[in-house]
Amino acid sequence: MSLLFVIFLVISVIAFLNLVFELKRDLMMMQQNSYRIDRYKRWLKTSADSTSWVRLIGMCVFLFSLVSFSNGTWSMAVLAAWAGGNVIYLQSRKYKKPLVWTPRCKRIYTVSALLSIIVIGAATTIFGHDELSRLCAASVAAVGCYCASHIIIISSVWLLEPIEKKINRGYYRDAENILKSMPQLKIIGITGSYGKTSTKHYLHRILSEAFQTAMTPGSYNTTLGVIRTVREYLKPYDQVFIVEMGAKQIGDIKEICDLVHPSIGIVTAVGEQHLESFKTIDNVQRTKFELIDSLPSDGLAVINNDFPKIADRNVTNCKCIRYAVSGVEGVQWEAKDIEYSEKGTSFTAKGPDIEIRLTTKLVGDCNISNLLACVAVAVNLGVPSEKIRYAVSRIEQVEHRLNLKRTPAGITIIDDAFNSNPTGSAMALDVLSRMKGGRRIVITPGMIELGERTAELNRKFGQKIASCADIAIVVGHYNRDAIVDGIKSEGMPDEAVLTADTFAQAQSLLQGFVKAGDTVLYENDLPDTFK
Repeated sequence: MSLLFVIFLVISVIAFLNLVFELKRDLMMMQQNSYRIDRYKRWLKTSADSTSWVRLIGMCVFLFSLVSFSNGTWSMAVLAAWAGGNVIYLQSRKYKKPLVWTPRCKRIYTVSALLSIIVIGAATTIFGHDELSRLCAASVAAVGCYCASHIIIISSVWLLEPIEKKINRGYYRDAENILKSMPQLKIIGITGSYGKTSTKHYLHRILSEAFQTAMTPGSYNTTLGVIRTVREYLKPYDQVFIVEMGAKQIGDIKEICDLVHPSIGIVTAVGEQHLESFKTIDNVQRTKFELIDSLPSDGLAVINNDFPKIADRNVTNCKCIRYAVSGVEGVQWEAKDIEYSEKGTSFTAKGPDIEIRLTTKLVGDCNISNLLACVAVAVNLGVPSEKIRYAVSRIEQVEHRLNLKRTPAGITIIDDAFNSNPTGSAMALDVLSRMKGGRRIVITPGMIELGERTAELNRKFGQKIASCADIAIVVGHYNRDAIVDGIKSEGMPDEAVLTADTFAQAQSLLQGFVKAGDTVLYENDLPDTFK
């Protein structure tokens, strides 16, 4: 075995590892786009991942290797330098939402590996005339597959669609049979442009004082997520099942309702979220109200009249309770006498013939609104006021959703990094504006999935920042120009507006000037699918 053969063999292994890690990354992005090819293609278009500098260099290496194929030593040397560096790059990257190796994910990865092996094997057979040329051909083909990795992942998902549909139908029937075997189970659906996850947790904590209560965990808010919850988490002795219902397009919530058949539905918000896929606010309203429209005649709708696109929607198919923190006209439940402090919030939940004074560790009007919906449902289900009061006082803040904490160095942190939107970000800034005793600092990359209004709404977000904060650090490039333009249009000094390419760089900037007494708001942390 010659030394050159060993070198070429090592280079081939590096080229294969480069492909292995890239397919894993692309699969992670496909998973974050719900394994939907249309959404994945939309992400490719908006992110320009297919023309990133790393991939462009890879294409150049691939073409150079083809041109200089007759001189394998040169092509393999260039290939080794690029592939080795990219392997290190891919392995060192950290992701906010890493790949979860579900059975479906494993099937897609296996098919993508087989497709890559077929291409590499064909190249080796056609162009390989001896051991060295076969290694060279395999390495070049591996780089070619890297350049076409998006196509390989899309093809794998497409090839597996018939199998996945058959598997999912089996899971669906299994979940359906489990629910049919529990006719006394009270099912509560929760949806909204935002606030649904927090409301789910708060309602679970309150109802657990009186009932054996289950809920969809984490962000299991799709049909398949609900199916998995029913099959793996729901117990025969559960009395209440709280189902979070998310949607990216019309019909998503109806699909969940057709499975679980809720008798109570909560709509927390209808706002300008996911406009990239919904296109109009009317489509958002129509989709969220799929939950309310699915309720039986003896069901209960609980909806938030603080949002115009909820207040103007009539509900005629069942009893309807409307609640509000600010727009109190025509509502059955309202929050009164709200008092904020460093320890949390006190307020009175006023409903038909009942008033309950509540104290909570939570802050922000959005959290009070979510709690109000939960109290209305709990009272309707007969939970005593004392138990409601106790549960509300014990509710912990949901991570990354207006989470307030204080560091040993005396710095107050407001963590609102998850799922930012125009209404939620404005509420978070209002909370920041109430902080006294030090400088108010906001760190944000802005808001996403707002379609054609992204620039407009991020500019307004910047204007709001200028009125509520003393210092702003704008992260990334996606919304930078719009946010900075909005901030400066309101007269914030240039030295108070900082920019950073990454959150790590923003943290480094912050550490250079933050001190005891300051308050730092982290408003929205963009997912891996955005820059």
